[in-house]
Amino acid sequence: MTIDQILRDVDAPGVTRADMQRLLLCAMGRPRGDRAWLLAHGDGAVPAEASARFQELVQRLRDGEPMAYLIGSQDFYGLELQVDARVLVPRPDTETLVDWVLEVLPPTASADVLDLGTGSGAIALAIRHQRGRASVTAVDRSPEALDVARANAQRLGLDVRFLQGDWLEGVSDHYDLIVSNPPYVAQDDAHLPALRHEPEQALVAGQDGLDDLRRIASGAGARLRPGGWLLLEHGWHQAGAVRELLASQGYEGVSSRKDLAGIERCTGGQWPGLG
Repeated sequence: MTIDQILRDVDAPGVTRADMQRLLLCAMGRPRGDRAWLLAHGDGAVPAEASARFQELVQRLRDGEPMAYLIGSQDFYGLELQVDARVLVPRPDTETLVDWVLEVLPPTASADVLDLGTGSGAIALAIRHQRGRASVTAVDRSPEALDVARANAQRLGLDVRFLQGDWLEGVSDHYDLIVSNPPYVAQDDAHLPALRHEPEQALVAGQDGLDDLRRIASGAGARLRPGGWLLLEHGWHQAGAVRELLASQGYEGVSSRKDLAGIERCTGGQWPGLG
């Protein structure tokens, strides 16, 4: 069967041709961005082993497994991150959080930044890539996730310090900015079955989805310098609750930011005491 034939005949309703091309490139052992090669070799034969691998990947995609797990990588803020089932797939919505961090940190700032629940390292590595003078520390409770993050940092040549810990437990330094995309899905959320391939501990945070946000909001002030920022990602309906959390802890200038869909996706504020 040729490349054109296998792409034409694949049975995957609702899956884009571009995604099918990525899976076929993966099955054939070629770079995921090499779509031009596929177009130029449409009449070329697909080896039987690659064809079988392609059909397996298509079936896994139809079963709801994220594309990033199938091809082994995900783009995030201009970086190609290697990801697998040990970590949550970085979402485009989280780039809104990085945008806010970069607004707060001037390009020439020698700031100390703490990323809580780093997962694949997406936020920490994006900040380090964009703010080369910043000192970035990334924490995660999962040693498996830290293995992924460290491998990404090494492959990208980005100097980030990684620590294993449960949120702020064991963190003793002080920071100019703390950022986190913690779990914020409620334990009975109707969307959880669609996320079944991703690690539950990176998604679910108690009955209302706010358990981890509460822990971070209540503990971050002790690790922030005066005037330091706490910036958090949260669920589409949680902005009001997170603003209340930060205000109750004494943060100033508490506000929220909208993602590309117009949803309040991030909330943050400054720890008092500067001037």
